[in-house]
Amino acid sequence: MSALDREAIAAADPQDMLGAVMEQPDQLEDALWRVDSAKLEPAAAPGGLVVCGMGGSAIGADLAASCIGHRAEAPLFSSRDYTLPQHAPADALYLCSSYSGNTEETLAAYAEAGKTGARRVAMTTGGELARLAREDGVPVIAVPGGLQPRAAVAYMTVGALEAAALCGAAPSLRSEVEAAAALGRSLLAEWGPDAPDGAEPKAIARRLAEKVPIVYGAGTTDAAATRWKAQLNENAKVPAFRATLPEAGHNEICGYERGSAFAQFASVFLCDEGQHERTRRRIDLTAGIAEASGAQALRVESRGESLTERVLSLVLCGDLVTVYLAVLTGVDPTPVEVIEGFKRDLG
Repeated sequence: MSALDREAIAAADPQDMLGAVMEQPDQLEDALWRVDSAKLEPAAAPGGLVVCGMGGSAIGADLAASCIGHRAEAPLFSSRDYTLPQHAPADALYLCSSYSGNTEETLAAYAEAGKTGARRVAMTTGGELARLAREDGVPVIAVPGGLQPRAAVAYMTVGALEAAALCGAAPSLRSEVEAAAALGRSLLAEWGPDAPDGAEPKAIARRLAEKVPIVYGAGTTDAAATRWKAQLNENAKVPAFRATLPEAGHNEICGYERGSAFAQFASVFLCDEGQHERTRRRIDLTAGIAEASGAQALRVESRGESLTERVLSLVLCGDLVTVYLAVLTGVDPTPVEVIEGFKRDLG
């Protein structure tokens, strides 16, 4: 396996995905400014929020919901489909999120929301979504171009948080976002490319090498587990799976009985102080079952004071882990040729 110093990373990461990850703290602050620049009007009365998007353009909505947690004042939904969720409130705000502006599912949802007369906001770099929004007089939160969609996670998360506050679905969490940016800079000094090999993301990457990761989230860390899984797929180009506790204790744990006969697994448990005490007990027991089967079992604790800081610390850690894992295995973390080919085949 490769080293994990700046020289080795630069050789394996020519398009600088690591640099994009390390921009997350600055992107959080820039995202707040970009939402302000969109001049969105607050709702007259509290309503729900539906975020329509796919892939890297949708995960921000899930992370935002985790950051809000029990502070939600109206329903929040993520919709990954061509159609709108039938159970959404009639007065919901639809945030249509597509980094490229050309995601067909999101464009279809944008059109359907328009037919219902719902209030809409677009979040994009341009493309067809921006063009339609301009024609329809729909406000646009402008996201900077030149990134892989998954590298715009800070913009998509803050956009969803701010939209939730504007439509009355949640309180404003701007101060927590600003604190998360400051924490992120501190963590990058501890976890970045100049950190020793024992730094947490580097150590985790080495333990995941040549393994099939299963990432477990629970409550406050469930959306972060989804992010880790997707980043393992796209950055490190490895099969990876996610599960949630306590549900996994009612079914998935049986798979460990024979799992080692099929592959070498590594179970990653994303932990947070806000999790239910019984969930923490379930994490310990599930880790023990995984280890008894011969699998690795790793625990990753969130960092920070506020819920937003803690959720986004797990995102930053996971993004670094997946880039470091790509470097260790000689994979360029940036291109996603399978996805691009898939889109071409769809026409």
